[in-house]
Amino acid sequence: MKRLWLVFAQTVTVLVAVLFVVATLQPQWLGRRAMPSVVPVFEALPGSSPAVGGDPGAVSLRAAAKAASPAVVSINTSKAAPNNPNSADPWFRFFFGDQANNQPQTGLGSGVILSPAGYVLTNNHVIEEADEIQVILNDGRQASAQVIGTDPETDLAVLKIGLTDLPVITLGDSDALEIGDPVLAIGNPFGVGQTVTSGIVSALGRTQLGINTFENFIQTDAAINPGNSGGALVDVHGHLMGINTAIYSRSGGSMGIGFAIPTSTARSVMEAIVKDGQVTRGWIGVEPQDLTPELAESFGVGVRSGVIITGVLQNGPAAQAGIRPGDVITKVKGREVRDVPQLLSAVAALPPGEKAELDVLRREASLKVQVTPGKRNLARQAVNRR
Repeated sequence: MKRLWLVFAQTVTVLVAVLFVVATLQPQWLGRRAMPSVVPVFEALPGSSPAVGGDPGAVSLRAAAKAASPAVVSINTSKAAPNNPNSADPWFRFFFGDQANNQPQTGLGSGVILSPAGYVLTNNHVIEEADEIQVILNDGRQASAQVIGTDPETDLAVLKIGLTDLPVITLGDSDALEIGDPVLAIGNPFGVGQTVTSGIVSALGRTQLGINTFENFIQTDAAINPGNSGGALVDVHGHLMGINTAIYSRSGGSMGIGFAIPTSTARSVMEAIVKDGQVTRGWIGVEPQDLTPELAESFGVGVRSGVIITGVLQNGPAAQAGIRPGDVITKVKGREVRDVPQLLSAVAALPPGEKAELDVLRREASLKVQVTPGKRNLARQAVNRR
């Protein structure tokens, strides 16, 4: 009996091994279909091109890069070296040597051509305090640029170059962007030449980063490095969605967290600068804070949404309209405000000299207050007045 059981076990083992080999190598012998070796992860996006080789499961963004790249320029700046006031003193030179540094300070950045008339949009920090600004097109042409105007509060600047037949980028609707949308960052990182990197929209409406006064950033993981500032963030159609401005980095290079100013903001700033040479914003003279449960309890306020006013500038527009410390502003001209950045942005959008209605909650009473905004300027920003 033991011998028969051993023969049976060996026979079953051999049959199982044969079945395994057949099922793996020739599944059709058993009437089964083989599984596909490649499963497409995503379909081609509208406006994109199939990858080389025609693989329908891959996507090429070459059409977007080809459409937008000609309108993205490199910007070289130079600034005269500062002179030491004691460099001409022979005793100073005797003890400390000749410390004169005649080498000019140089900088690199990028920009975007937005008009056939030669208007170029870039970051203010790219051209700030520069004595000479040279714009280099992707086709090799170069031109000196004139500064039309700057807006330090959004870190934007408008230049003008005197060339003809300029490529112009198409402005997109940045308000239609959604998290996960693919984007390209185009610029001149580290001065190596025009470079295109890809990624997605990681977040929208980033504020309170301490970069600009007015913040509403698009966050992306497309690689952005020094020299990309002022360059283009475009969608899969090559339409401008934002101006690359800053990165979060511990090493100085890209860590996958980059920020771009939305086209909606850039468009309004550029139009104001081209028209008036500056951006004019509203100001009402209050000291706001985000409404917290502690502040609400301290001032006897029964709401949890809005911006509480902790200080009012004497004889300022808000004081003249009757706004008091402890008031909670919930809407500005019908636009709901939930935090200080939203209030700052809403007030800044008010035309100076034109009355605007604020929805105010004073303890349990709801009020409609008519305020006539003044003109905001950088001196007031220094004392944190909105």
